[in-house]
Amino acid sequence: MRIFGMGLPELLVILGIALLIFGPKQLPKLGSALGKTVKGLREGMGSSDDANEAKVEALEEAPKEKPAPKAQAAE
Repeated sequence: MRIFGMGLPELLVILGIALLIFGPKQLPKLGSALGKTVKGLREGMGSSDDANEAKVEALEEAPKEKPAPKAQAAE
């Protein structure tokens, strides 16, 4: 079983270190907070894609205007 290129022994070592650092009471809270953060990031990234698509569609439908001529510098 490979997760992020790491095997089971590596994952168990990481879990053991996290358990030593945060303690058994804080570990579930930490996991919950991490899960909520990842969920929020995914939702945020998904909504920005939808907003960007709407902006692109609006720009494509807008009438195209000719750019104003540039003023020439006096020599």
